[in-house]
Amino acid sequence: MSHSRPGQHAVRSMTGFARVRAALPAGELTLSLRSVNHRTLDLHFHIPSELDPYETAMRKAIQAVIVRGHVEIRISLHRTAQAAPPAFNRPLLEAWLAAFRQAAGEFGLDSTPDLNTAFRLPGMLIEAGEEEPGEEMQAAIVKTLHEALHALNEVRAREGSDLLADLLPRVKRIAFLTAEIEGLRDQVLPALETKLRERMAEVIENADPQRLYQEAALLADRSDIAEEITRLKMHTAALETLLTTGGEVGKKTDFLLQELQREANTTLSKSNSAGEPGRRISELALGLKSEIEKIREQSLNLE
Repeated sequence: MSHSRPGQHAVRSMTGFARVRAALPAGELTLSLRSVNHRTLDLHFHIPSELDPYETAMRKAIQAVIVRGHVEIRISLHRTAQAAPPAFNRPLLEAWLAAFRQAAGEFGLDSTPDLNTAFRLPGMLIEAGEEEPGEEMQAAIVKTLHEALHALNEVRAREGSDLLADLLPRVKRIAFLTAEIEGLRDQVLPALETKLRERMAEVIENADPQRLYQEAALLADRSDIAEEITRLKMHTAALETLLTTGGEVGKKTDFLLQELQREANTTLSKSNSAGEPGRRISELALGLKSEIEKIREQSLNLE
């Protein structure tokens, strides 16, 4: 079984998980991606504030590879011992010391500054990671993200293959049931003629030939399923081609399933007045609806 890679035409599930670790100059980066089904691409970032400047670049990288799904991006950065220690905010410390000495002089206090107190002031200590965003850091994060996306799409492709193993036999089952319905159509005609004669007997007393013709035309139009069979065959073939070709198939599959369900419902309603062959067609149409619904449930997770 082939694995999914960005750019390949594989049917992918929207469900998957991947985690990648990378050693950066600043420390060890751990990046994980978790995706589940969603109507659109819905990205949720859970990252340290020091990595916020790189979110836009990460969004672009994900959007280039993933089309649909609710995706959670979690990143942690564990700085190594060799990473630069925190620095102090010199201008802020100088201002604090000046204010301290001025207050001590004005109020005649005999006191010396306490650095522990000063370093607890907001903004006094500057973490090493709080430097201005750099291209080197962004490139390293995006590279790690691409590795995670590659791993995620391999998982999603494997799940997509498993889905196809269930979906394609059901599509073939729909084609088989449609062929059976088509084979019964000719047997329906005698039953329709009998129904037509019964209807004509009800109105013959009025001796209105025009009404007889109208009744005959209306009954024939309402009961013939030739167009429904043609559309069922067309949509089924399109669905099989779509699933075997691959790519972004979720929304197109949903549309085709709606069309198939509509034709199955119409076939079911038209077969009610066609005697024994009509009852058999109704059973087959119910089988169609069942297979279509099972495909729909599974296809909700297709990208």
